[in-house]
Formats: sequence, structure tokens, C-alpha cells
Amino acid sequence: MPDQCATTTLTHAITCAAGPFAPGHLGELTQHVPFELADAVSEETRSGHRRLRHLPSRVGIYFLLALALFPSLGYMRVWGKLTAGLHGLTLHRPSEKALRDLRRRLGPAPLKALFEAVSGPLARPGTRGTCYRSWRTVAFDGCSSLKAPDQPRIRNLFGKSKHRWGISGYPALRCRRTRVCGSGKIFVAGDHPGARVGRSV
Repeated sequence: MPDQCATTTLTHAITCAAGPFAPGHLGELTQHVPFELADAVSEETRSGHRRLRHLPSRVGIYFLLALALFPSLGYMRVWGKLTAGLHGLTLHRPSEKALRDLRRRLGPAPLKALFEAVSGPLARPGTRGTCYRSWRTVAFDGCSSLKAPDQPRIRNLFGKSKHRWGISGYPALRCRRTRVCGSGKIFVAGDHPGARVGRSV
């Protein structure tokens, strides 16, 4: 029985940037989206900071990625996830409004550029079902099952889906994706041709 009562202490090291850039990491996922890539995307889309802020653009990019990883959590709880392993560092604690302003300041361009930089075929050419002769096989997938709030502004932008029983209850976001056969990885995504999208919501 003494073996069952033994305890083990596990420690791990987190590599993070210094100062206000410290929250800009996603733990193990940072190796797929390194600091240099986030900075390059920020510079390419001109969403970079002109002056050093409490919430730099790099931190904003990682914050937006974390929002996608934790869709059911609010801004402050997602910020808590980003800074959970950074005890002992003196970090600026932003308000929810500051995080919302950061998201608006960045806009969609950095994430689109980041997607284009990291997307691509995942499976190796020899994987069964991924290639036909020397061509990679892909599947096109259209989706209109993403529902948006039924508000006048959103309804005017996206419209409602029509079917033989009438009009659906909520506006539907239409998108199309191209997936690699055999791995299911999305490597091209965009608006559906029928979507009436001309500006951001």
C-alpha cells in the first residue's frame, strides 16, 4: 500500500517573451505559430503597433487564436487561460473593453494571412487516399449550417436561407472549404458565392 500513497511533483517550463509580450503564447501550440510568424503576419497586414502598448499586436493574434480554442468562454476567462502559466511575472491585466478594442484594431486580416501561411497539405504523398498519380486529391465542402443572431443588421448582411417550407429562423453564414482527402485538413476556406458579404460585421 505505501506505493499507492506516493506523490509526484511535476514541473514544466514555458518559453515566453519578456514584458508586455509575455501573454503572447499558446503553450505547446506556439511551436506551430511561433513568435516570428505572428510578428511577420502583423507586419504584412500592417496591423502592427506603431508604439509599444500594454496589448501589442502579437499578443492580440494569440488572443484571437485562444478565442477560437475556447469558444464558450468570455474574453476575461480566455485571457486567464493565456496568462495561467505566467505566475510571478508582473503583467498588465486588461479590461474586457481593452480586449474588445484590441480585437477591433487587429481586424480579420492577420488571421487570414496566418491561415494562408500555415495551411497546406498535411498528409504525405504516399498516404492512401491522398493522391491520384501525381495529383493530390481534394474535396470541396459547402456549409450553410453556421447560424448567426437574428438581428436586423445581420439579417440585412447575410439574409435568411429559403427552402420549400419557407424561410429559416436564423441568418445562415455560408462558407466553402477545400479539404485534403485522407487527412481532412482544410487548406482553403472562403465565402460561399451565394453569400452577400461586402463588409465585416
